[in-house]
Amino acid sequence: MGYIVLALLLIAGAAFAVVLLRRSHGARGGSDLSDLDAEVEASGWVLRLGASLSVPEARVWAGADEAATRALTDAAECHRAAGVQLSAAHTADEYAQATRVAQEGLAHIATARAALGTGPVLADSAA
Repeated sequence: MGYIVLALLLIAGAAFAVVLLRRSHGARGGSDLSDLDAEVEASGWVLRLGASLSVPEARVWAGADEAATRALTDAAECHRAAGVQLSAAHTADEYAQATRVAQEGLAHIATARAALGTGPVLADSAA
């Protein structure tokens, strides 16, 4: 009789532990989803910046003055930094930082385009 009670207690304890693990895993699953959303958004901004750096009107960019050249250099540096941050990110805050750096790079692209007189056209406006 004592072994039956002990076996039932062990089974109940194991079931309780499984329920707790599933609940804690479910709570983390929600935060993983927001991290995934942040990763997708950051990836989009980094890709957009990269597409803005590889422009079809290379002859216009070749005749850039010093201000436009500096803005393009800053944009390229932002693209590199955002890519590094994106590859190392694991949390929504880290992905948000990569997004901010990519958006800063897009602002540099807009500055360069304005200096060249080509207008602040961004990569997604062609679509």
